[in-house]
Amino acid sequence: MPMEDETRDFLVLIINTISKVLLWMMINVLVGIYFGLGFFEEKPDWKNWLYYFLFILSIFFLARHLKKKW
Repeated sequence: MPMEDETRDFLVLIINTISKVLLWMMINVLVGIYFGLGFFEEKPDWKNWLYYFLFILSIFFLARHLKKKW
């Protein structure tokens, strides 16, 4: 029995949303923890400031993109 088109489209939207959020999280974990830009010793370096700025900017654009999709 085939799935209805509306149900399929809704499930694809859910899967796409989850995959985009997980990809965003994996990239930020990689850059923040593996490359060490999420941590700083005594005071933040320019690389840390850049990482956190891009982190905030990317979550803003991701949320805006997902809001338009939904």
